Amino acid sequence: MQRITILMLTILGSFLTKELTAQSAGGYQTPPKAIADLIDAAPTPGISLSPDHQWMLQMERPSLPSIEEVAQEELRLAGIRINPRTNGASRSSYYIGLMLRSMQSKKFEPTAISGLPENARIENVSWSPDGSTIAFLNTVTDGIELWAIDVKTARARRLTGAVVNDALRSPYTWFSDGKTLIYKQIPNTRGPVPQKPTIPAGPTIQVNDGVAAPVRTYQDLLNNKFDETLFEYFTTATLTVLDLATGKESPFATGIFSSVSPSPDGNYVLISEVKKPFSYIVPYYRFPSTVTIYDRSGKIIRQVANLPAAENIPTGFGAVAEGPRSFTWRSDKPASLYWVEAQDGGDPKKEAAIRDKMFHLEAPFSGKPVEGITFSLRYGGVTWGNDNLALAYENWWSTRREITRRWQPGNAAAAPEVLFDRSSEDRYNDPGNFETKRNQFGEYVLMTADNGQTLFLTGQGASPEGNRPFVDKFNLKAKKTERLWRSEAPYYESPVSILDESKGIVLTQREANYEPPNFFLRNVKNGSLTQVTYFPNPFESLKGVSKELIKFKRADGLEMTGTLYLPANYNKEKDGRLPVLMWAYPREYKSADAAGQVTGSPYSFIRTSWASPVLWVTQGYAVFDNVAMPVIGEGEEEPNEKFVEQLRANAEAAINTIVEMGVGDRDRIGVGGHSYGAFMTANLLAHTDLFAAGIARSGAYNRTLTPFGFQAEERTYWETPETYYKMSPFNFADKIKEPMLLIHGEADNNSGTFPIQSERMYAAMKGHGATVRLVMLPGESHGYRAKESIMHMAWEMDQWLDKFVKQAEAKP
Repeated sequence: MQRITILMLTILGSFLTKELTAQSAGGYQTPPKAIADLIDAAPTPGISLSPDHQWMLQMERPSLPSIEEVAQEELRLAGIRINPRTNGASRSSYYIGLMLRSMQSKKFEPTAISGLPENARIENVSWSPDGSTIAFLNTVTDGIELWAIDVKTARARRLTGAVVNDALRSPYTWFSDGKTLIYKQIPNTRGPVPQKPTIPAGPTIQVNDGVAAPVRTYQDLLNNKFDETLFEYFTTATLTVLDLATGKESPFATGIFSSVSPSPDGNYVLISEVKKPFSYIVPYYRFPSTVTIYDRSGKIIRQVANLPAAENIPTGFGAVAEGPRSFTWRSDKPASLYWVEAQDGGDPKKEAAIRDKMFHLEAPFSGKPVEGITFSLRYGGVTWGNDNLALAYENWWSTRREITRRWQPGNAAAAPEVLFDRSSEDRYNDPGNFETKRNQFGEYVLMTADNGQTLFLTGQGASPEGNRPFVDKFNLKAKKTERLWRSEAPYYESPVSILDESKGIVLTQREANYEPPNFFLRNVKNGSLTQVTYFPNPFESLKGVSKELIKFKRADGLEMTGTLYLPANYNKEKDGRLPVLMWAYPREYKSADAAGQVTGSPYSFIRTSWASPVLWVTQGYAVFDNVAMPVIGEGEEEPNEKFVEQLRANAEAAINTIVEMGVGDRDRIGVGGHSYGAFMTANLLAHTDLFAAGIARSGAYNRTLTPFGFQAEERTYWETPETYYKMSPFNFADKIKEPMLLIHGEADNNSGTFPIQSERMYAAMKGHGATVRLVMLPGESHGYRAKESIMHMAWEMDQWLDKFVKQAEAKP
């Protein structure tokens, strides 16, 4: 008996040793050096212009964070994620350094800023309205501090301790004087973090009394009373007015504030405050709330709205809540408040001549709201100019129609004039966006010339040759544009800001295939060009890689495009056909003409990122990126009625093109995508035999888990169950015969792409004997952040492609 026991222990010990060895041999892996170096390349700095355009702030980005940073404790409450140690967002990006460049100097050399915090983690950078000061937040171990930079002296100083509450973002805002701001402070009276009860007080119960409350699939919602307690604890803040000159702080109000907006003259503050009861089915921004006007001292002037929880908004993309919404101060007036209210119950399915109506109140806000213009489509915003000029926007999703009208806010008798009435899908005829500039309040208003008769437009300039950004003049009277400048080959150059409309000076960002993006001053009148920044190329190893915009046709004649990258020094006659990685993301259209329009530019910089398939051009693959995957439904037909059939047609056309070019090997083509691209990948493997293997990152595969709509699908599962069934590759897991790599972040917070989607897809494929691998990345959300995670993701993809694509045998 003793000998049997010893034998069993020996066998068990041997088994445990093997298990531990197998586990220790795992862990995070690293891809080939060429890929790792590109992933780890130094990021290009960001920039921000001062309101008067005299200064450029250069903001240095860090390299990828470590898994230790990404895996820090976080609370997932009411649609937000909070770092309990700092009382801020747990997954925010930040800068590690700042420099100033004078836009008036000849060499634009950067000036160092003294006094910046050590080991800086800088966020929420904001210029004061007068451009004299730059405010920013700095995250430290136990909280968040508020800092300011004096632009004239280029010196930074700390304004507060680690007391800023950034749980709901928008932690501070400037008053128009540029010397005062109001910020959210952790209440002085707040006690220790609440502890979860060890014994439940009772069940969690939700009740609905016969009222329809369809909601999309949100993540990180409240689940119980303790979640409510934590949410209230971390989001409650004391609004505090801070005088930068004296350092004096004045408490203003305490509550859960989702937005804080001073009036242009700084005499009033509009505050949106979250109220109880909290909801368990929608995020915090749809909780009950009040909208209230305060004076500068914190006295309540008027409550403008008392809104219930927005749980019962109708379905559809044109659906909105009833009651006042979209509050905005009029930018060109001292204190004039505007908002809109739905006239159709917020239901896009109802027939209505008027969808929305605008209202406004003037200081001192004691009268009855004044009715304003109406909208036949859904309100989309307004750009202010003056009493004689404002632009109002409206749109309707189901028809993709959008209207821009000129409106005279100071003349109620004047009917609005339509400037543009177009399809939002039609990129070739997109007039662009109207340019704005700061006014005396530091607010943005329309940029005008010729006594207000000329406006300025900038846009991407989509064309059959690819995007060619532009600057136009627009004559209000004639309603016609005049082109001032357009990007020319072999460069891709886009306007960032019109600095001086009278002299024609525009700040642009210019790049070419092998020239990284840098900023230039372009005179659109005389054509002169002056370089401002000289950022180096972070991707030198990609020099020699070829990039080509490929145009091809689907079997039904639909025009399509994709960008083909070939390895450096590739010679078709010498090197022969290559293995191919095809990467795509489906998009829905209501017009075949719009679906066939060219996107992107053949002259943009050859860049990559952790998410880009271009990394694999270094490993001998032809990479067919951004391959058009249009899904079209014209007239009364919805695009998704033929989703699978159109995916197949798209993929066949793309494959035939690269094979006929003599570049791609038909038997060695892999397909992949992220999010909806992963959904596409699984469908292509389930319904075609076109690919050697697939890679699906952070996707959703069972549409019954998103029953109230997904992506551009407005209809619910119960309205069109057959569509949901046919579009779900989970239902056809038994048909997938090609190897599929599934990758997913364990903490995915994207609506609809719960980690369980990949887990269940893996289980379904495994249950039918498929070749499948599931990789769950700890601590990662929908987009991956940690260096270790991203390197491992690239390693997994490289191993998969090498084994199942590059070394794939010819199909019989």
